[in-house]
Amino acid sequence: MSNIVLVIHLILALILIGIVLLQRSEGGGLGIGGGGNMLSGRGSITGLGKLTWLFAILFLVTSMSLTILTASDQSRDSVVERLGVESNEGSPTLQLDPDELLSPSGTDEPALPPKTE
Repeated sequence: MSNIVLVIHLILALILIGIVLLQRSEGGGLGIGGGGNMLSGRGSITGLGKLTWLFAILFLVTSMSLTILTASDQSRDSVVERLGVESNEGSPTLQLDPDELLSPSGTDEPALPPKTE
């Protein structure tokens, strides 16, 4: 199901890009410029503008539905449970001996890997 919605989502994205590129430019970027009276409204919305809004709303709906479908497909099990490996609840945890740990170097020299004998 999510694959079908994903394909529809991608098609809507391409259509939306095409529609936006077909629209007439109204001047400078971010609505700056364009000439005319600054107090007047933007004017009536064109058919291409209505199509842009329609495809934008459909794009948002498919985005939200993909999010919901993905969240519902997520399993609440851990990776170990999905692999079928039994967990050892009573097994002891790893205990480190402090004497076996490397102490930090007291010099400014970079740390080097241990030398082989």
